[in-house]
Amino acid sequence: MAEPQSRLKQGMGGLLLFAFILGDVLGAGVYALSGRLAGGAGGMTWAPIIVALLMALLTAGSYAELVTKYPKAGGAAVFAKRAYKSPVIAFLVGYCMLSAGIVSVGALAIAFAGDYLSAIMPVPVPIAAPIFLAILALINMRGIKESVRTNLVMTIIETTGLVLVLVVVAIAMGDGMGDTSRLTQTPDDVSTASGILGMALLAFYSFVGFETSANVAEEVRDVTRVYPRALFGALLVAGFGYVLVAMASSIMLPPEELAESTGPLLDVVSATGVSFPSWLFSTIALVAIANTALMTSIMSSRLVYGMADEGLLPSVFTAVLPTRRTPWVAIIVTAALSAVLALAGELELLAEAVVLFLLFVFISTNLAVLVLKKDRVKHSHFTIPSPIPVLALGSCVVLLTQQTAEVWLLAAGLLIIGVVLYFVAQKVDTKGPHENREVTTDEARMQTDGTSGNRD
Repeated sequence: MAEPQSRLKQGMGGLLLFAFILGDVLGAGVYALSGRLAGGAGGMTWAPIIVALLMALLTAGSYAELVTKYPKAGGAAVFAKRAYKSPVIAFLVGYCMLSAGIVSVGALAIAFAGDYLSAIMPVPVPIAAPIFLAILALINMRGIKESVRTNLVMTIIETTGLVLVLVVVAIAMGDGMGDTSRLTQTPDDVSTASGILGMALLAFYSFVGFETSANVAEEVRDVTRVYPRALFGALLVAGFGYVLVAMASSIMLPPEELAESTGPLLDVVSATGVSFPSWLFSTIALVAIANTALMTSIMSSRLVYGMADEGLLPSVFTAVLPTRRTPWVAIIVTAALSAVLALAGELELLAEAVVLFLLFVFISTNLAVLVLKKDRVKHSHFTIPSPIPVLALGSCVVLLTQQTAEVWLLAAGLLIIGVVLYFVAQKVDTKGPHENREVTTDEARMQTDGTSGNRD
């Protein structure tokens, strides 16, 4: 059976979706990952990455089933509303996802305006961060096809940087440099098991970008066939790349040196003896940060649109540009909130809060796929065996135990604000003219033909 039509333009195919997910998963994390992991896992930085990848794949299975079963913008919030039949729970799940997205983009804006940018052109954070977010908003507003094409170029650039690291390390090893024995070493004061599990939380942060793709489901052509392949393929490619980079870093530098570095991959390249301009590697890192921020900002705006379309937020957020057919109000509001966080927040605390919010979302989604197993839809979709989401739930609980009290308090405060916003939103008209509206024949034809008021 044919998949349901959408008012959003379906301009994303399999390759662009794969690049979308890969770019968001690779993103900014890998350029600082080796140093942070080395502080807790020693030379075995590759081990927590594998653990985190397996955990991410478990939850990705639930997303593959639910996205292809209910291909609507809104992602986890839509799944929760269908599964639990409670608008409050659906709102809280969507709010957690939205909070994670907006907070993450704010943190990435801080990272973009930091040391990497200073190595090229020193600009104060209060100036650089808002300008950076404004440019992302303009690209996002231009259209999903233009955004993911930009993502494709950025993904190629950041992947080239990782390949460069692997190549120069391989050359150095051929010349007898490096120490492979570090790959099995852990810190003296930490057991192997606790070191790997403790760092799995940090490594998991580098994989969670895959959930962003659930919020562009309405803009993917042939989503049932394309989405699972792109999702699992991107996670496996990213995981393979992370493991290789982590191993290369441990071979070239002792864990204590990696742990103290703020630019570990640049230090790894320098340790090989290959002369490489610092400004060039800083540029690659900035591209990686911008790529992650762009993909996350797309997710946040589509999530706001989807929640408003489901009646969970005021209907003003369902407004789309008549020619570009992008949710312009949602884009402007989410970008402005990220700018506020970038100007007022701290990078480390914001990053940890993102992980906690996403674990709540993943728990809800893994429960939802079990609850909705008996629900039947009129089109074919991907299915995952029931034991997989059960294992995924266990992995989320394990990661929750690794969070600090400070992060729990911050998340609790933000969740209380979310509850207040929900009940305030119910006092205004949340049923817009577009909510649950059937797509007209002309609109369906425009989406199929790839046309709108003008041709892209």
